[in-house]
Amino acid sequence: MIYKAIIFDMDGLLLDSERIALSTFVESCRENNFEPDINVYNKCIGTTSYATKEILLNGYGRDFPFEMISELWKKKYLNEVLNKPVPLKPGALSLLQHLEKEGIKKVVVTSTDYELAIRKLTNAQIVHFFKFVLGRDQVLNGKPNPEIYLTACRKLGENPINCLALEDSDNGVLAAFNAGLTVIQVPDLVEPSAKVKALDHWIVKSLVEATAVLDTR
Repeated sequence: MIYKAIIFDMDGLLLDSERIALSTFVESCRENNFEPDINVYNKCIGTTSYATKEILLNGYGRDFPFEMISELWKKKYLNEVLNKPVPLKPGALSLLQHLEKEGIKKVVVTSTDYELAIRKLTNAQIVHFFKFVLGRDQVLNGKPNPEIYLTACRKLGENPINCLALEDSDNGVLAAFNAGLTVIQVPDLVEPSAKVKALDHWIVKSLVEATAVLDTR
């Protein structure tokens, strides 16, 4: 099957930004005399800022100083991503160039707000590959809700069954799968859960392997 469009996640999939988010979170916690349980943090990957707050408060307790840590975390994170390029994940550029030569439409759907997503993709010098970028603030419901994928397919004028999603997180995979897309998962910081593995989608180690999968299709 030749896919009409490839829909990309951004953080942790195209950009090696999840490690920056994690390191700045840990720094922010420790500067507030709190040692974080990384297993709780990992549940936040690929979801919204609102969901992140609830996950952290539920996981660390309602006395967790979320507002102070969140403010410092945001400052540290933006200092790392606003004015310098976030490194690309291995195979990202070659895959985008390959799909460009094939004339396949490409878009980004991300849990990051639109303006920051554009800034990060521009800094990384890959924004020109995409027909459009759809940010978290442009839909009502974030991942794992399928809305952002359904919205992207409508904007593309394509049936979800004819589109393929590339995601790193379980939340992103669930959003794409429930929207009806074929999914390739490239895990980043966290391995897929048993629940997500049971979806029987492709799980590969890198975008280099994802390119090979696409070539066989």
